[in-house]
Amino acid sequence: MHRGHHQRTPGARRRGVLALIAACGVLATSPAGAGALEDKAYGSVDPFIGTGGDGHTFPGATVPFGMIQLSPDTQIRHFRESYKWAAGYRYDDGSILGFSHTHFSGTGHSDLGDILVMPLSGEVRLEPGEVDKPRSGYRSRFSHDTEKAEPGYYAVTLADEDIRAELTTSRRVGLHRYRFPENAPAHVLVDLRSSIYNYPGKVLWSRLRVHKDGTITGFRELRGWAPGRQLYFAMRFSRPLAGHALHNREEKIDYKGFAPPGRGTAERALLEGRELVGVFDFGALKERELLVKVAISPVSEDNAIRNLDSDLPGWDFEATRTAAREAWSKALSVVDIDAPAPMRKMLYTAIYHSLIAPSLFTDADGRYRGPDNQVHQAQGFEFYSTFSLWDTYRAEHPLLTLIQPEQRNNDLIHSLLASQRTSPHGVLPVWQFHGQETWCMIGYHAVPVIADAFMKGIRGYPVDQAFDAMVASATYGPYGGLEHYMKLGYVPIDKEPEAASKTLEYAFDDWTIARMARELGREDVAKSFEQRARNYRNVFDTKTGFVRARKSDGGYREPFDPAAVGYGSDYTEGNAWQYSWYVPQDTAGLIKLLGGDAKLTAKLDAVFDTRVSPEAFAHVEDISGLIGYYAHGNEPSHHVAYLYNHTGQPWRTQERLKQIIDSQYKATTDGLAGNDDCGQMSAWLVFTALGFYPVTPGSNEYVIGRPFVERAAMTLPNGKRFTVVTENLGDGNPYIGKVTLNGKPLERSYVRHEELLAGGELRFVMQSKPNKKWATRPDSRPYSLSPYSH
Repeated sequence: MHRGHHQRTPGARRRGVLALIAACGVLATSPAGAGALEDKAYGSVDPFIGTGGDGHTFPGATVPFGMIQLSPDTQIRHFRESYKWAAGYRYDDGSILGFSHTHFSGTGHSDLGDILVMPLSGEVRLEPGEVDKPRSGYRSRFSHDTEKAEPGYYAVTLADEDIRAELTTSRRVGLHRYRFPENAPAHVLVDLRSSIYNYPGKVLWSRLRVHKDGTITGFRELRGWAPGRQLYFAMRFSRPLAGHALHNREEKIDYKGFAPPGRGTAERALLEGRELVGVFDFGALKERELLVKVAISPVSEDNAIRNLDSDLPGWDFEATRTAAREAWSKALSVVDIDAPAPMRKMLYTAIYHSLIAPSLFTDADGRYRGPDNQVHQAQGFEFYSTFSLWDTYRAEHPLLTLIQPEQRNNDLIHSLLASQRTSPHGVLPVWQFHGQETWCMIGYHAVPVIADAFMKGIRGYPVDQAFDAMVASATYGPYGGLEHYMKLGYVPIDKEPEAASKTLEYAFDDWTIARMARELGREDVAKSFEQRARNYRNVFDTKTGFVRARKSDGGYREPFDPAAVGYGSDYTEGNAWQYSWYVPQDTAGLIKLLGGDAKLTAKLDAVFDTRVSPEAFAHVEDISGLIGYYAHGNEPSHHVAYLYNHTGQPWRTQERLKQIIDSQYKATTDGLAGNDDCGQMSAWLVFTALGFYPVTPGSNEYVIGRPFVERAAMTLPNGKRFTVVTENLGDGNPYIGKVTLNGKPLERSYVRHEELLAGGELRFVMQSKPNKKWATRPDSRPYSLSPYSH
């Protein structure tokens, strides 16, 4: 209940918190002695990391994988100018528009920002106003000195309104607490026109409805990144409404003044249109405090009300905040990290960012909206959306297989399969959010997510159905030049843009199908897709030593400049220097095409050491974090530093990883060199700091780099613990001297997934000079489809 209404016994309060923790999707039980670890993990997170620079993260409140991401928005931009505000908030800004309930974490594309709520004291303004003109609209200036952000909680003082705003959430409900100035009229503005990026006609239709009991409901249907997206909401206040005013700014239709709620017919308290704003009045509040709770639903206004009642029936802000904290504490503390303070802060924040998406998109009754824009019922699983698969299949999803319960991973796969079943095209998601497909980026990367989980023994879904869905996605001719790829063995550039990148990424996805097919005894399918996995050879030009785009007639596109980059070019968000090494399934085959280990090593050195001006990539927003041509701010580079292991020179990987960590991550607001991309940048850091990385998801191997922690103990989904220990960690000892696994020397440059699951200890001894004898033989190198030459 709202504080001050009545007192509850400590036992009743504790039971309420436990119920809220369960509503946050995390078990309320803890192992003995877990409290100190949970406090350390939770207290190390800084949600402001990545809110500046190119990180595109948000500082607001959410729970692990929650449907609600309740966060401040600082600017609304036309979509052509919206890149920097992809998460709605930038640390450099000095004013806040309000608090909306849906946000992406770290994406390179803007959208969401649904159901903007802004508390007002005094004069009501219906327009946001201009950034550099105080009180020109409802936006308010603020100071970072008044901000506080921690997992599940955000607070700020709105200086122009003199209102203290606090935010917390459950899985489906955002809870606001506002403290108004003494004797000032209290208003709450709801703007349904607002999104993180706007353009004329984006809102196709919307509705505001005031119910007789004071509940506010409504919906929005939008065109944009995901065309036809629908979202419904329900809102309640802890104090009775004194009145309300509804406005349609498109047609200049107002309900002037504040109409007392509950009078007249229901139709008089309803307004529809494309530019709706509602203002809700509470007079001068004696206790100065107002709570607002908002639930969203993909299904209906009625379902939003059910979510409100189910997830957050009361008004206890502190209990809700405590439940969110407990949910985060348990999720974060599955990894116990000992490291220097800046690294510990970066790592726990990276784990935090890795546990925001995919996000829940199932109502309390199990219904959700699928890619056919129809309502469906989930049976035996919860439906999740926000799949940034081109980014997250690389490290984010492999990380979840280690630090999340098996049921979560099963639910994610169920969600992918449910989307495929209801897709108008019969394919798995490509880049999906709120159940809708955007067709953004390339590849069919739900395939390696499923295959990697399957190979790791995660099987709580219909396996045959999953395999059929994978094959269906890989053979859907109209998508991305697949009809040409299946015929020619490559995607031709005169038929499809970004053809070189598409060929490489299709070939990797095909290899993961082959892996799963062989495990299932489907030898005919395995042979077919294993052959397709070698299609990368069809676009590798041995004369230049680069992957190049080919035309339908077999010739390479001319002229060729390996440094050229741009949207619609031969490569996706990159150039030949960045993409030519993307053959994780067959690095030995790539080495052979280049002419031997020394040739790949020399190429890798050139990637990092060539002097490149950042201005060369200024016209491509997603390429950032440059070290030579290496672009850590974008995913095609993420495996490159580990490839020295494949040439028998693991000490070179160790050198490059220190170079990357030192220059690309900081415990500051601009501490991410590029878009976090729903956790991929963060997952890369987590793996790399632990000392290994999943270069080839589906291989069940992690390539050893070098550790950046003194100790880290993971509690695995099976309950066992795997510990990384580092001796002699420090800037003066960047190289591995020796490695032991459970006390026995490990002479290969990879560790197997089953070795992690068995529990035990991976111990590194670091030293000042490279050990050029460790893991150099061909038989000690990581997985490759082709054999390494001896």
